[in-house]
Amino acid sequence: MLMLLVSGFVFTACSDGDDFDWNKSGLFVSGTENNPVVKFSVEDTPSTYNITVQSTHKVESDVTVTLAIDTSLVAKYNAENATNYYPIPLDAVVLENPVVTISAGSAISTTAIVKLVSTESFVEGRTYVIPVTISNVSGASEDVIGSSKTVYLRVSRVINFYAINANYNASSNFVFDEAIPLTTWTYEVKIYPTGLANRGPQRFMAMEQADESKALLLRFNEANTANKLQCMSAAGTMQTNTEFANNTWYLLSFVFDGSTYSVYVNGVLDNSMSGSVPDGVINFQRYEMGMSWTGYRAGQFFGHRFCELRVWNRALSASEIAGGLCGVSADSEGLQAYWKFNEGSGYKFADATGHGFDMDWSKSKREIWEGGGLSSTADAANYIQWVKDDNNKCAQ
Repeated sequence: MLMLLVSGFVFTACSDGDDFDWNKSGLFVSGTENNPVVKFSVEDTPSTYNITVQSTHKVESDVTVTLAIDTSLVAKYNAENATNYYPIPLDAVVLENPVVTISAGSAISTTAIVKLVSTESFVEGRTYVIPVTISNVSGASEDVIGSSKTVYLRVSRVINFYAINANYNASSNFVFDEAIPLTTWTYEVKIYPTGLANRGPQRFMAMEQADESKALLLRFNEANTANKLQCMSAAGTMQTNTEFANNTWYLLSFVFDGSTYSVYVNGVLDNSMSGSVPDGVINFQRYEMGMSWTGYRAGQFFGHRFCELRVWNRALSASEIAGGLCGVSADSEGLQAYWKFNEGSGYKFADATGHGFDMDWSKSKREIWEGGGLSSTADAANYIQWVKDDNNKCAQ
């Protein structure tokens, strides 16, 4: 009987959660145990997120915790984690019920509420976070766990965007008046395949010097490679491990840091190799939309949508790439040219950086036959097709 009573007591105590085994002891903001950055999905404003504070043990007496929004913490987090988050504009957010209580005999507090009241002051392409931190504690016999003192609510807005729907009659080249010299680089583009077929090459883009040399050339299904992407560049040629699918958005990032050439798909490293660039520099000056040679425009056509074309003069980190799935800030460090392709009409594409690399597709050019030199293709502008529907949504 005594053994049964003891066993019952131990079972009851454990099931009540007196002692949480995280190999830690103290107070922490709920949800930060594994990662302090937590997604806050926002489709409309006002939108709310509940915040609580927990203890790793049931407290013996009431514990009062004061929470605060401290935007100064964002710069410190960026420096420590190689991220590029922006602090929430203070006129966009309200912290309601900032003083919470963990009652005696409990391990979780009452609820504070973060309310996002507006996104009007948001700058397009920036990822905002709301840092909610423990600013004061009273009545506790335990310390605050430093790594879980602050939760960074990453505002994930649902964005409905324009993109260009590829048309082989629009396939041509735009040659800029000036070049962008690149010794290290990152090229990025978002695509939405609609016509993948595991048969023959499907070429859809090139970024190159004015004479087509040192090109980043992208094509699917070279030698029937099961919807994988062949990435030819001055630093080497690679094939992705990813097998791409129709009707899915992908951010493609091509990174060269001076010795290694890497390909990322949706912010995740797909493949890499050692590489070098002849003469150590690429003078980017020419963008090819689709496959523009007359004999190949239809035969190698790749049905897809595209947007978010970017040229950087530095190698982005994995965390920076992952932070730009929906867009980036036009004033980001090292961003040399940025075409959102979000105009929604017409045939002129603005360089969002303000560096002057705008494109007017009525001034595009292509080779009518291989080796024949560039000829004007003003009519290509008439075939630019815009699309914006429920498939063109991004939440970051």
